This record gives sequence, structure tokens and C-alpha cells, in this order.
Amino acid sequence: MALAPSSPWPLVVAGGGAAGFMAAISAAEAGLKGVLLLEATPTPLAKVLISGGGRCNVTHACWDPRDLVGHYPRGGRALLGPFSRFATTEAVEWFKAHGLELVQEADGRLFPRSNRSSSVVATLREAALAAGVTLRTGASLQTAEPLESAGFALRLRSSEGARALHCRRLLLATGGHPSGRQIAASLGHAVVPPLPSLFTLALKPNPLQGLAGVVMDPVGLQLELPGERFRQQGPVLVTHWGLSGPATLRLTAFAARAMKEHGYRVQLRVDWSGGRRQQDLEAAFEDLRRDHARRQLGSSRPWPELSRRLWLHLLADGGIGASGRWAELRRPQQKALIEALRSSLYTVGGRGPFGEEFVTAGGVPLGEVNLATMASRKQSGLYFVGELLDVDGLTGGFNFQHCWTSGWLAGRAIAASADFVEDGEHR
Repeated sequence: MALAPSSPWPLVVAGGGAAGFMAAISAAEAGLKGVLLLEATPTPLAKVLISGGGRCNVTHACWDPRDLVGHYPRGGRALLGPFSRFATTEAVEWFKAHGLELVQEADGRLFPRSNRSSSVVATLREAALAAGVTLRTGASLQTAEPLESAGFALRLRSSEGARALHCRRLLLATGGHPSGRQIAASLGHAVVPPLPSLFTLALKPNPLQGLAGVVMDPVGLQLELPGERFRQQGPVLVTHWGLSGPATLRLTAFAARAMKEHGYRVQLRVDWSGGRRQQDLEAAFEDLRRDHARRQLGSSRPWPELSRRLWLHLLADGGIGASGRWAELRRPQQKALIEALRSSLYTVGGRGPFGEEFVTAGGVPLGEVNLATMASRKQSGLYFVGELLDVDGLTGGFNFQHCWTSGWLAGRAIAASADFVEDGEHR
């Protein structure tokens, strides 16, 4: 039964997403009685439900915390401590203990065995109910004011109108919604301005438009900005507007802030050869001259995995006829083709139209948070978890892993708070 408005809730969690649910469940399972979980929308865990195309990539099979931190463009080494306590292994065990088995795919992503995100949602909701968490949907936190006697005075907005609550501890798990950043700022925190992470690249002009659908792996990408460079290698998908694919998303994640500073107008160098050395390509061309002298250039590529459409494009772009014979290829033409294969230069004119809208960089700086407990260093009784922190990961389950980790740490820390034990509010 809910506490009366005049009685402070031991813990109010604002935000019914992955991190908020994990925090609320962990606190309640650790013995804290009186956990209120607020969700502004009618549907908690909505992002979990639609993630991964409805399958929910729960986490990634990156078992060593030292390796795991390398998948976070923002956060990085600062997360080593938290991940040393609760990372992939612990997340898999936690879900298994709550009745959800995860299975690993070839690329390392971990999904529920049912292959349905609804299974993840059901697991979290059932765990919250079993632990005694009180869930209120359609209730959004508007303001939080610290009280002289400790705790917070909260003002909520719901379908029933405005309502006031008191709480001993407040945990913000509002994700990318601006309300959480506003409340954090009102309580003395700096907020790193949010910006998109994990997005595709629009080339302007786009000389690759006719190659939409071509996939190459591996491809080397290098963004060239004044004073700094960002590099990635892996699968790349050519689209109608430019480039997408895992390597592109990783590149933009790490370069997100630098690209924003330059208005997303930068130079991109592409190594279509995937790192092949100059001398190796020269040797391949010489072999083709010798062994396939009479064959047409368009029908014999330097290596089998090179996309035929891309090869024909590079020939045409260099003014070289695809019907010409390998024996007729001039040395300057060969040099130009090898240069195009190893170092084609394109102009990025902005983000692609279908960026990864689920991930943003920015939020509460990690230096203002005790990462062992997720407690604010600015305001007693205040905690932060999930995407509201200035942490963002690559695709593949890494963003959810940070939600599980930060939520578990915060919930356990709050339940272990000494004053709760002294007040007898949980056993």
C-alpha cells in the first residue's frame, strides 16, 4: 500500500526505463521498503520493448571489464570500477536468476532466448512487483527541492493534476528527456549539452549514390578534422545519402562532439581495400596484367571480395573504360586506381536522415557522481543512473549494460544507507 503524502517515501525513482527499473528492483530486493517508481508515459520500458527490432539486445558478450570500457566513447576508463562490480557476467546471471535466459549470437550480442523484447519487459515488471516496488505510470516529476531536514519535496504532474510528495532519497533515471537534466541543474549540477551519437554520414556531393546497397568489409574510415583524426575499420554500407554500417556508427560515436563543433562538415578518407598495403595491391595488379592480360578490366577485380559495382564505379570515376584490357592499363591509371582503393576522399555535409535516435551523448558529468554508488557529489540524497549520465556506448547492447550496472549499484547503495537502517525503515 502506498505511503500517505505526509510520510516521506524512502526512495523515489523518476524514470521507468531500463536503468530506473533496475535501480528500483535492486533497492527493494536489498530490503528497502517503500520504493516508488514514476514513469511519465502510460507504458514503462517502452524503449526496451522496441529496441533491437523488437528483440532487445540486452547486453554484449564482452566479459572482461577492461575490454568492456573500450566500447564507450563517453565514460571509458571511468566505468572500470562500476563494471568490476557488475558487468556482463553479473547481468546475465541476474536475468537468469529472474527467469530470463540470454543467448549469444555470432557477433557477441546477447538476446533473450524467446527472441522477444516483451520477455525482458515482463521479467523486469514481474521482478519489480515481487520485490514490492510501487509503480505509477502517467506521473512525471516536475521539480525537486531539497529540504533542510534532509530529503526532497517533489512536485508531480499526472492525469489527476499536480501532486506533492516527499522522499528521503531521489534517483533520476530520466534518460535523454530534458526534464531530468533540468532537475539536475536545479540541484547544482552542471549538464553537458546533449548531442546525437551513433549516426550515419551524409556525403555532399554524394558520388556513391548509385552504389546504394553495396556492403564492404572491412573498410577503413578516417575523419579528418583540424588538429585531430578519428579512425575505425569494419563493415560499411553504402546508402542513397552516404555511408552507414557498424564501422560508420562507431566512427561517429567517438567523433560526435568534434563533428558537432564543425557543423558536421568534415573530410572523410575511405580505404576500400581494408588496409591492404600499397605493394600488395601493386603485386595484385601485376598478376592481373600477366595472367589475365586479354580480359576486360570490368570483369576481373583486384581481389574477389571487392564489390563489382564499386570496382566499376572507381574505373568510371578515373575515366578508365571497363571494356579495356588489363594489358592496356597504363601505369598512371594503375597508380590512380590503387590510390582510389586505398584513400578515396569524400566531403561529409551532415548527418544521415536515419541516425540512431536512441543514443545521445551528454548529461551529468561523471566527475560530479560517486561511481561506486551513483550518488551525487553536489547534493546529498540524490542519485543518477543510465543515459542521464554523460555516458554513451556503441551499438550491440553496451548502452543497456550501463543501465543495468548503474541501476544495480545505485539501488544496492541506497538500500545500504546507514540512516535507513537506523530509522528502521527496512530490515
